[in-house]
Amino acid sequence: MYLSNIKSNKESRKAKKRVGRGIGSGLGKTAGRGHKGQKSRAGGFHKVGFEGGQMPLHRRLPKRGFTSLDNTQVKEIKLSILAQSFNEINGIDDLKKARLIANSIQTVKILFDKKINTALVIKGLAVSKNAKEAIVNAGGNVD
Repeated sequence: MYLSNIKSNKESRKAKKRVGRGIGSGLGKTAGRGHKGQKSRAGGFHKVGFEGGQMPLHRRLPKRGFTSLDNTQVKEIKLSILAQSFNEINGIDDLKKARLIANSIQTVKILFDKKINTALVIKGLAVSKNAKEAIVNAGGNVD
């Protein structure tokens, strides 16, 4: 037996029913659409959300909430990750160049996760109280 000799079973792939091809096909004349009415006509179907003249759900429910203009994302970075990669950080651009954060991020905060041994110098970034304490204890400083 070879791959070239294998044939699929004749009934394994069923052909789709062709509608509107005579009464002998089983789907002739009305082609499965039934008699008369909007849904039997060409192009005859209601728009999405239409409920037959009843007030639709999306208009029955009240409007709620608003879109905040101040939707700044704050990215949180662990202190231990920065200690592995940097000795000095001058703002958010250094983190973007190192690909630690996406270019769309505008605000970053450094959070404490464990003690560090390397002296870090951080400028222009938000730092949590515990992270600042750990940086100063390691011999670095935060501006």
